[in-house]
Amino acid sequence: MPPKGFKTQEPEVPPEPPPPPLEVNSEALEFLASLSKEEIQLLYFSETLCMVSESGQPLGEYTVDIRQAYFLTTEGEFTLSALVHATSRGQLDEIPCGTSISGYVSWSLETYEQHHHEFIKFLPMAFDRKITLMRRKGNMVMTRSVKEGEAVKTEKFKFNLNIMNGFISESANLVLLRVMGWRRKVPHNAKFLTFDAEGKLCHSTYESLGFQTIQLGSERTEAMVVEQTMHSDEDIPMTWQYYLLADGHLAKRIQVGSPFSCIITKKPIMREEDEIEPKPVFGKKSLDWEEDPQLFAIFRDRKISAQEELQASHTTYMRRHPEAQTLISDFLLFLLLRQPTNVVTFAAEYFGPFARNRPPPPPFRSSNRPSPFRNVSHLNPWNSLPEEKPGPSSQ
Repeated sequence: MPPKGFKTQEPEVPPEPPPPPLEVNSEALEFLASLSKEEIQLLYFSETLCMVSESGQPLGEYTVDIRQAYFLTTEGEFTLSALVHATSRGQLDEIPCGTSISGYVSWSLETYEQHHHEFIKFLPMAFDRKITLMRRKGNMVMTRSVKEGEAVKTEKFKFNLNIMNGFISESANLVLLRVMGWRRKVPHNAKFLTFDAEGKLCHSTYESLGFQTIQLGSERTEAMVVEQTMHSDEDIPMTWQYYLLADGHLAKRIQVGSPFSCIITKKPIMREEDEIEPKPVFGKKSLDWEEDPQLFAIFRDRKISAQEELQASHTTYMRRHPEAQTLISDFLLFLLLRQPTNVVTFAAEYFGPFARNRPPPPPFRSSNRPSPFRNVSHLNPWNSLPEEKPGPSSQ
Protein backbone atom coordinates (compact mmCIF):
# COMPACT_ATOMS: atom_id res chain seq x y z
CA MET A 1 0.00 0.00 0.00
CA PRO A 2 1.23 3.52 -0.69
CA PRO A 3 2.11 5.67 2.31
CA LYS A 4 -0.64 7.63 3.97
CA GLY A 5 -1.17 11.08 2.47
CA PHE A 6 -0.01 10.07 -1.02
CA LYS A 7 -2.38 9.65 -3.92
CA THR A 8 -1.97 6.89 -6.41
CA GLN A 9 -1.10 8.18 -9.86
CA GLU A 10 -3.33 6.71 -12.48
CA PRO A 11 -1.63 5.75 -15.73
CA GLU A 12 -2.09 8.29 -18.48
CA VAL A 13 -4.34 7.22 -21.32
CA PRO A 14 -2.73 8.08 -24.65
CA PRO A 15 -4.87 10.37 -26.82
CA GLU A 16 -6.76 8.76 -29.60
CA PRO A 17 -5.07 9.16 -32.97
CA PRO A 18 -6.82 11.55 -35.36
CA PRO A 19 -9.09 9.87 -37.86
CA PRO A 20 -7.58 9.30 -41.28
CA PRO A 21 -8.40 11.98 -43.84
CA LEU A 22 -11.38 11.36 -46.05
CA GLU A 23 -10.63 10.27 -49.57
CA VAL A 24 -12.56 10.21 -52.80
CA ASN A 25 -12.86 7.01 -54.81
CA SER A 26 -11.56 6.32 -58.30
CA GLU A 27 -15.02 6.78 -59.88
CA ALA A 28 -15.13 10.41 -58.75
CA LEU A 29 -11.57 11.15 -59.90
CA GLU A 30 -12.17 9.55 -63.31
CA PHE A 31 -15.30 11.64 -63.81
CA LEU A 32 -13.46 14.87 -62.99
CA ALA A 33 -10.57 13.91 -65.26
CA SER A 34 -12.97 13.43 -68.18
CA LEU A 35 -14.11 17.08 -68.08
CA SER A 36 -12.79 19.44 -70.74
CA LYS A 37 -12.76 23.16 -71.43
CA GLU A 38 -14.88 22.72 -74.55
CA GLU A 39 -17.59 20.86 -72.62
CA ILE A 40 -17.71 23.42 -69.80
CA GLN A 41 -18.00 26.29 -72.27
CA LEU A 42 -21.21 24.74 -73.65
CA LEU A 43 -22.80 25.27 -70.24
CA TYR A 44 -22.40 29.05 -70.02
CA PHE A 45 -25.88 30.50 -69.55
CA SER A 46 -28.11 32.11 -66.95
CA GLU A 47 -31.36 30.71 -65.59
CA THR A 48 -33.98 31.84 -63.09
CA LEU A 49 -36.33 29.63 -61.08
CA CYS A 50 -39.30 30.61 -58.94
CA MET A 51 -39.27 29.71 -55.25
CA VAL A 52 -42.70 28.38 -54.23
CA SER A 53 -44.17 26.97 -51.05
CA GLU A 54 -45.77 23.54 -50.74
CA SER A 55 -49.13 25.14 -51.58
CA GLY A 56 -47.71 26.78 -54.71
CA GLN A 57 -47.45 30.30 -53.34
CA PRO A 58 -44.49 32.27 -54.79
CA LEU A 59 -41.85 33.13 -52.20
CA GLY A 60 -38.93 34.51 -54.20
CA GLU A 61 -36.41 33.80 -56.97
CA TYR A 62 -33.40 31.53 -57.41
CA THR A 63 -30.88 32.58 -60.11
CA VAL A 64 -27.81 30.74 -61.39
CA ASP A 65 -25.36 32.28 -63.85
CA ILE A 66 -22.19 30.60 -65.17
CA ARG A 67 -19.87 32.46 -67.51
CA GLN A 68 -16.25 32.64 -68.59
CA ALA A 69 -13.93 34.95 -66.66
CA TYR A 70 -10.29 35.53 -65.77
CA PHE A 71 -9.08 34.83 -62.24
CA LEU A 72 -6.04 36.60 -60.77
CA THR A 73 -3.87 34.03 -58.99
CA THR A 74 -1.60 34.70 -56.01
CA GLU A 75 1.36 34.64 -58.44
CA GLY A 76 -0.11 37.65 -60.24
CA GLU A 77 -1.12 35.72 -63.36
CA PHE A 78 -4.53 35.68 -65.03
CA THR A 79 -6.01 32.25 -65.73
CA LEU A 80 -9.17 31.49 -67.67
CA SER A 81 -11.88 29.94 -65.50
CA ALA A 82 -15.62 29.58 -65.00
CA LEU A 83 -17.29 32.23 -62.83
CA VAL A 84 -20.33 30.91 -60.96
CA HIS A 85 -22.83 33.25 -59.35
CA ALA A 86 -26.01 32.05 -57.63
CA THR A 87 -28.50 33.98 -55.50
CA SER A 88 -31.77 33.21 -53.78
CA ARG A 89 -34.01 35.84 -52.21
CA GLY A 90 -37.36 35.26 -50.58
CA GLN A 91 -39.52 35.25 -47.48
CA LEU A 92 -40.48 32.37 -45.23
CA ASP A 93 -43.38 33.19 -42.92
CA GLU A 94 -42.76 36.86 -43.78
CA ILE A 95 -39.16 36.57 -42.60
CA PRO A 96 -36.62 37.79 -45.22
CA CYS A 97 -33.90 35.27 -46.01
CA GLY A 98 -31.42 34.62 -48.77
CA THR A 99 -28.20 33.03 -49.95
CA SER A 100 -25.53 34.14 -52.41
CA ILE A 101 -22.62 32.15 -53.83
CA SER A 102 -19.85 33.52 -56.03
CA GLY A 103 -16.81 31.50 -57.03
CA TYR A 104 -14.14 30.77 -59.64
CA VAL A 105 -13.55 27.15 -60.67
CA SER A 106 -11.22 25.50 -63.18
CA TRP A 107 -12.15 23.19 -66.06
CA SER A 108 -11.62 20.21 -63.71
CA LEU A 109 -13.85 21.91 -61.07
CA GLU A 110 -11.01 22.88 -58.75
CA THR A 111 -12.09 25.88 -56.68
CA TYR A 112 -9.82 28.92 -56.84
CA GLU A 113 -11.95 31.19 -54.66
CA GLN A 114 -15.50 31.25 -53.31
CA HIS A 115 -17.65 33.57 -51.20
CA HIS A 116 -20.78 32.18 -49.56
CA HIS A 117 -23.23 34.42 -47.68
CA GLU A 118 -26.40 33.27 -45.93
CA PHE A 119 -28.77 35.33 -43.80
CA ILE A 120 -32.15 35.15 -41.99
CA LYS A 121 -33.50 38.46 -40.71
CA PHE A 122 -35.46 37.08 -37.77
CA LEU A 123 -35.51 39.83 -35.17
CA PRO A 124 -34.22 40.09 -32.54
CA MET A 125 -31.99 37.01 -33.26
CA ALA A 126 -30.92 37.69 -36.83
CA PHE A 127 -28.61 35.09 -38.34
CA ASP A 128 -25.77 35.91 -40.74
CA ARG A 129 -23.06 33.51 -41.92
CA LYS A 130 -20.17 34.21 -44.29
CA ILE A 131 -17.72 31.59 -45.53
CA THR A 132 -14.74 32.38 -47.77
CA LEU A 133 -12.55 29.78 -49.49
CA MET A 134 -9.21 30.79 -51.02
CA ARG A 135 -6.24 28.81 -52.39
CA ARG A 136 -3.05 30.02 -50.71
CA LYS A 137 0.41 28.41 -50.99
CA GLY A 138 -0.67 24.79 -51.23
CA ASN A 139 -3.61 25.15 -48.82
CA MET A 140 -7.32 25.79 -48.98
CA VAL A 141 -7.92 28.56 -46.43
CA MET A 142 -11.43 28.82 -44.98
CA THR A 143 -12.59 31.92 -43.11
CA ARG A 144 -15.91 31.36 -41.35
CA SER A 145 -17.81 34.17 -39.67
CA VAL A 146 -21.14 33.57 -37.89
CA LYS A 147 -23.26 36.31 -36.39
CA GLU A 148 -26.26 35.45 -34.19
CA GLY A 149 -27.90 38.52 -32.76
CA GLU A 150 -25.01 40.66 -31.55
CA ALA A 151 -22.56 37.78 -31.01
CA VAL A 152 -19.96 37.28 -33.73
CA LYS A 153 -17.68 34.26 -34.01
CA THR A 154 -14.89 34.12 -36.57
CA GLU A 155 -12.77 31.03 -37.29
CA LYS A 156 -10.01 30.25 -39.73
CA PHE A 157 -8.99 26.80 -40.96
CA LYS A 158 -6.37 25.47 -43.34
CA PHE A 159 -6.70 22.30 -45.41
CA ASN A 160 -3.74 20.91 -47.31
CA LEU A 161 -4.51 20.61 -51.00
CA ASN A 162 -3.03 17.11 -51.01
CA ILE A 163 -6.11 15.85 -49.14
CA MET A 164 -8.53 17.97 -51.20
CA ASN A 165 -8.50 15.88 -54.38
CA GLY A 166 -12.07 15.53 -55.60
CA PHE A 167 -13.34 18.43 -53.48
CA ILE A 168 -16.57 19.94 -54.82
CA SER A 169 -17.56 23.36 -53.49
CA GLU A 170 -21.02 24.90 -53.86
CA SER A 171 -19.85 26.70 -57.01
CA ALA A 172 -18.34 23.57 -58.52
CA ASN A 173 -21.48 21.62 -57.63
CA LEU A 174 -23.62 23.85 -59.86
CA VAL A 175 -21.28 23.23 -62.80
CA LEU A 176 -21.12 19.50 -62.05
CA LEU A 177 -24.92 19.22 -62.13
CA ARG A 178 -25.06 20.87 -65.56
CA VAL A 179 -22.44 18.42 -66.84
CA MET A 180 -24.53 15.49 -65.61
CA GLY A 181 -27.63 16.91 -67.26
CA TRP A 182 -25.74 17.49 -70.52
CA ARG A 183 -24.27 13.99 -70.54
CA ARG A 184 -27.51 12.43 -69.25
CA LYS A 185 -25.33 10.35 -66.97
CA VAL A 186 -24.41 10.25 -63.29
CA PRO A 187 -21.10 8.68 -62.16
CA HIS A 188 -21.99 5.38 -60.49
CA ASN A 189 -20.93 5.02 -56.82
CA ALA A 190 -18.77 8.16 -57.01
CA LYS A 191 -17.79 9.74 -53.69
CA PHE A 192 -16.68 13.37 -53.74
CA LEU A 193 -15.56 15.67 -50.90
CA THR A 194 -17.38 18.79 -49.71
CA PHE A 195 -17.87 20.90 -46.57
CA ASP A 196 -20.86 20.39 -44.32
CA ALA A 197 -22.76 23.19 -42.56
CA GLU A 198 -20.14 23.31 -39.79
CA GLY A 199 -17.19 23.60 -42.19
CA LYS A 200 -16.03 19.98 -41.81
CA LEU A 201 -14.93 17.78 -44.70
CA CYS A 202 -17.42 15.04 -45.54
CA HIS A 203 -18.46 12.86 -48.45
CA SER A 204 -20.94 13.93 -51.11
CA THR A 205 -22.62 11.40 -53.39
CA TYR A 206 -24.85 11.61 -56.46
CA GLU A 207 -27.41 9.06 -57.57
CA SER A 208 -29.63 8.90 -60.64
CA LEU A 209 -33.34 8.46 -59.90
CA GLY A 210 -34.22 7.93 -63.55
CA PHE A 211 -36.22 10.13 -65.89
CA GLN A 212 -39.51 11.85 -65.27
CA THR A 213 -41.90 13.79 -67.50
CA ILE A 214 -42.72 17.19 -66.00
CA GLN A 215 -45.05 20.01 -67.00
CA LEU A 216 -43.38 23.31 -67.93
CA GLY A 217 -46.10 25.83 -68.64
CA SER A 218 -48.08 24.47 -71.59
CA GLU A 219 -45.39 21.93 -72.57
CA ARG A 220 -44.31 18.60 -71.22
CA THR A 221 -40.68 17.54 -71.29
CA GLU A 222 -38.45 14.82 -69.91
CA ALA A 223 -36.03 15.56 -67.07
CA MET A 224 -33.31 13.46 -65.46
CA VAL A 225 -33.59 13.36 -61.67
CA VAL A 226 -30.31 13.48 -59.71
CA GLU A 227 -30.20 13.11 -55.93
CA GLN A 228 -27.28 14.60 -54.02
CA THR A 229 -26.59 13.59 -50.42
CA MET A 230 -24.10 15.27 -48.08
CA HIS A 231 -22.96 12.73 -45.46
CA SER A 232 -21.93 14.79 -42.44
CA ASP A 233 -20.21 13.02 -39.55
CA GLU A 234 -21.67 15.43 -36.99
CA ASP A 235 -25.20 15.92 -38.30
CA ILE A 236 -27.92 14.08 -40.18
CA PRO A 237 -27.42 13.72 -43.94
CA MET A 238 -28.80 16.50 -46.14
CA THR A 239 -30.40 15.59 -49.46
CA TRP A 240 -31.33 17.58 -52.58
CA GLN A 241 -33.11 16.48 -55.74
CA TYR A 242 -32.42 18.16 -59.07
CA TYR A 243 -34.51 17.82 -62.23
CA LEU A 244 -32.17 18.45 -65.18
CA LEU A 245 -33.09 19.01 -68.82
CA ALA A 246 -31.11 17.66 -71.75
CA ASP A 247 -28.95 20.78 -72.15
CA GLY A 248 -28.15 21.18 -68.44
CA HIS A 249 -30.94 23.59 -67.49
CA LEU A 250 -32.34 23.12 -64.02
CA ALA A 251 -36.08 22.56 -64.14
CA LYS A 252 -36.72 21.87 -60.46
CA ARG A 253 -34.79 21.86 -57.18
CA ILE A 254 -36.02 20.28 -53.97
CA GLN A 255 -34.29 20.15 -50.60
CA VAL A 256 -35.71 17.22 -48.67
CA GLY A 257 -37.41 18.54 -45.53
CA SER A 258 -37.54 22.15 -46.73
CA PRO A 259 -40.91 23.96 -46.88
CA PHE A 260 -40.21 25.38 -50.35
CA SER A 261 -38.83 24.31 -53.73
CA CYS A 262 -37.57 26.00 -56.90
CA ILE A 263 -39.16 25.43 -60.32
CA ILE A 264 -39.14 27.05 -63.75
CA THR A 265 -42.45 28.22 -65.16
CA LYS A 266 -41.55 28.12 -68.85
CA LYS A 267 -39.45 25.76 -70.95
CA PRO A 268 -36.18 27.51 -71.86
CA ILE A 269 -34.67 27.63 -75.32
CA MET A 270 -32.76 24.35 -75.55
CA ARG A 271 -29.07 24.61 -76.33
CA GLU A 272 -27.45 22.23 -78.80
CA GLU A 273 -23.86 21.47 -79.60
CA ASP A 274 -22.70 23.09 -82.80
CA GLU A 275 -21.81 20.59 -85.50
CA ILE A 276 -18.54 21.49 -87.17
CA GLU A 277 -18.79 20.76 -90.87
CA PRO A 278 -15.65 19.44 -92.57
CA LYS A 279 -13.75 21.87 -94.70
CA PRO A 280 -14.54 21.55 -98.42
CA VAL A 281 -11.78 20.14 -100.60
CA PHE A 282 -11.30 21.77 -103.98
CA GLY A 283 -9.29 19.96 -106.63
CA LYS A 284 -6.69 21.71 -108.72
CA LYS A 285 -7.98 23.13 -111.98
CA SER A 286 -5.74 24.30 -114.79
CA LEU A 287 -6.64 27.82 -115.90
CA ASP A 288 -5.64 29.38 -119.23
CA TRP A 289 -5.63 33.02 -118.28
CA GLU A 290 -5.29 34.16 -121.88
CA GLU A 291 -8.53 32.39 -122.79
CA ASP A 292 -10.41 33.37 -119.63
CA PRO A 293 -11.99 36.82 -120.15
CA GLN A 294 -12.02 37.66 -116.45
CA LEU A 295 -8.41 36.66 -115.79
CA PHE A 296 -7.22 38.37 -118.97
CA ALA A 297 -9.04 41.56 -117.97
CA ILE A 298 -7.38 41.44 -114.54
CA PHE A 299 -3.96 40.91 -116.16
CA ARG A 300 -4.51 43.80 -118.59
CA ASP A 301 -5.61 46.15 -115.85
CA ARG A 302 -2.65 45.24 -113.63
CA LYS A 303 -0.24 45.59 -116.56
CA ILE A 304 -1.56 49.04 -117.43
CA SER A 305 -1.45 50.01 -113.78
CA ALA A 306 2.16 48.81 -113.47
CA GLN A 307 3.19 50.74 -116.57
CA GLU A 308 1.54 53.89 -115.28
CA GLU A 309 3.28 53.51 -111.92
CA LEU A 310 6.67 52.97 -113.61
CA GLN A 311 6.16 55.97 -115.88
CA ALA A 312 5.15 58.14 -112.96
CA SER A 313 8.27 57.00 -111.06
CA HIS A 314 10.53 57.90 -114.00
CA THR A 315 8.86 61.28 -114.45
CA THR A 316 9.30 62.06 -110.76
CA TYR A 317 12.99 61.14 -110.86
CA MET A 318 13.71 63.29 -113.91
CA ARG A 319 11.85 66.19 -112.33
CA ARG A 320 14.00 65.92 -109.19
CA HIS A 321 17.25 65.59 -111.21
CA PRO A 322 17.18 68.08 -114.14
CA GLU A 323 20.94 67.67 -114.63
CA ALA A 324 20.34 64.14 -115.95
CA GLN A 325 18.11 65.51 -118.73
CA THR A 326 20.75 68.11 -119.65
CA LEU A 327 23.56 65.52 -119.73
CA ILE A 328 21.63 63.11 -121.95
CA SER A 329 20.54 65.90 -124.31
CA ASP A 330 24.15 67.09 -124.74
CA PHE A 331 25.36 63.56 -125.47
CA LEU A 332 22.67 62.91 -128.10
CA LEU A 333 23.38 66.26 -129.77
CA PHE A 334 27.13 65.56 -129.90
CA LEU A 335 26.46 62.01 -131.18
CA LEU A 336 24.31 63.25 -134.03
CA LEU A 337 26.88 65.88 -134.99
CA ARG A 338 29.82 63.48 -135.10
CA GLN A 339 27.91 60.34 -136.24
CA PRO A 340 30.73 57.94 -135.24
CA THR A 341 30.99 54.42 -136.62
CA ASN A 342 31.55 52.84 -133.16
CA VAL A 343 28.91 54.33 -130.90
CA VAL A 344 30.09 52.42 -127.79
CA THR A 345 33.67 53.70 -128.06
CA PHE A 346 32.36 57.20 -128.71
CA ALA A 347 30.15 57.05 -125.61
CA ALA A 348 33.07 55.78 -123.50
CA GLU A 349 35.27 58.63 -124.66
CA TYR A 350 32.46 61.12 -124.03
CA PHE A 351 31.66 60.00 -120.49
CA GLY A 352 35.27 59.01 -119.61
CA PRO A 353 36.21 62.37 -118.09
CA PHE A 354 33.45 61.87 -115.54
CA ALA A 355 35.17 58.72 -114.13
CA ARG A 356 36.92 59.21 -110.80
CA ASN A 357 39.77 56.67 -111.32
CA ARG A 358 40.53 57.69 -114.93
CA PRO A 359 44.21 58.75 -115.33
CA PRO A 360 44.75 62.31 -116.53
CA PRO A 361 45.18 62.64 -120.32
CA PRO A 362 48.66 63.53 -121.68
CA PRO A 363 49.28 67.21 -122.32
CA PHE A 364 50.01 66.53 -125.98
CA ARG A 365 48.10 64.46 -128.43
CA SER A 366 49.64 61.12 -129.24
CA SER A 367 48.84 58.10 -131.39
CA ASN A 368 49.10 56.01 -128.20
CA ARG A 369 46.03 57.40 -126.61
CA PRO A 370 44.74 55.70 -123.40
CA SER A 371 41.75 53.41 -123.84
CA PRO A 372 38.47 54.93 -122.69
CA PHE A 373 37.47 51.57 -121.19
CA ARG A 374 38.38 50.43 -117.69
CA ASN A 375 41.50 48.28 -117.40
CA VAL A 376 40.46 44.79 -116.27
CA SER A 377 43.86 43.14 -116.37
CA HIS A 378 43.94 43.08 -112.57
CA LEU A 379 40.99 40.72 -112.67
CA ASN A 380 43.03 38.04 -114.63
CA PRO A 381 44.54 35.58 -112.11
CA TRP A 382 47.34 34.60 -114.54
CA ASN A 383 48.79 38.10 -114.40
CA SER A 384 49.76 37.56 -110.74
CA LEU A 385 52.01 34.52 -111.46
CA PRO A 386 55.82 35.13 -111.29
CA GLU A 387 57.71 35.09 -114.55
CA GLU A 388 59.48 31.77 -115.13
CA LYS A 389 63.28 31.97 -115.47
CA PRO A 390 65.09 29.76 -118.07
CA GLY A 391 66.81 26.68 -116.62
CA PRO A 392 70.34 25.41 -117.23
CA SER A 393 69.18 23.07 -119.98
CA SER A 394 67.83 25.96 -122.06
CA GLN A 395 71.10 27.78 -122.15
